[in-house]
Amino acid sequence: MPVPVVGSVAPDFTLPSTAGAEVTLSSLRGKKVLLAFFPLAFTGVCTKEMCEFSSEYDAFRQAGAVVLPISVDSIPTLKEFKAKEKMVVDLLSDFKRTVSRSYGTLLEDKFFSSRAYVLIDGAGVVRWSHEEAELGHKRDNVELLAHIKAAS
Repeated sequence: MPVPVVGSVAPDFTLPSTAGAEVTLSSLRGKKVLLAFFPLAFTGVCTKEMCEFSSEYDAFRQAGAVVLPISVDSIPTLKEFKAKEKMVVDLLSDFKRTVSRSYGTLLEDKFFSSRAYVLIDGAGVVRWSHEEAELGHKRDNVELLAHIKAAS
């Protein structure tokens, strides 16, 4: 299954968060949501990316977007990752891999997600998506913020 196409309704989901509560995508209707699938906690590019989401957290909030980083790591692992790196952004655990599968990002042979982004508007419709061809690549926050602003 490929990453959802622009114009399609984003598949709904509920995942546990490092904040301690579950997050349901459809409960965020009315807000822009950036799903940021990342392979694994404590790896170089993922650490850099999540720290950048944290350091520019306010810029995403001011752009009217909720950033939801998602990995297949367990909540205890993600909590340790968040604490160690002093992140502001909450991380979601797709430990059962159901959301990664429904969004077409699960690398079945590796059993973790590719790095991919899905921007969803306030009506729950996909406005932009991108899947990295290589795990070591990521989008810059300037580019992500530009897509968020263009989706208004």
